[in-house]
Amino acid sequence: MVEASFTGVIRTILIIVGVIVLLRFLGQWMNAKRNMAEEEAMKQQAQKLRAERNLKAKNLGKTSIIGKGKTTSGDIEDVDFVEITD
Repeated sequence: MVEASFTGVIRTILIIVGVIVLLRFLGQWMNAKRNMAEEEAMKQQAQKLRAERNLKAKNLGKTSIIGKGKTTSGDIEDVDFVEITD
């Protein structure tokens, strides 16, 4: 028969409390890391939006001609009209 000693019980309780504290700390640390990455992504998206808005304001009213193989993102390219005969 195994008997529990007082020091063994205290030691087990301290180990359990230590594990709980460690897990809570790791959870908070990972949450903060995720929030910082999300904030950085939002900053980059806002910067891209601001740059595109400035480019559109700068080129407002101007006409640009897009050559073959010279497409840029955000520009619209027309295609040739092809009539379909039945």
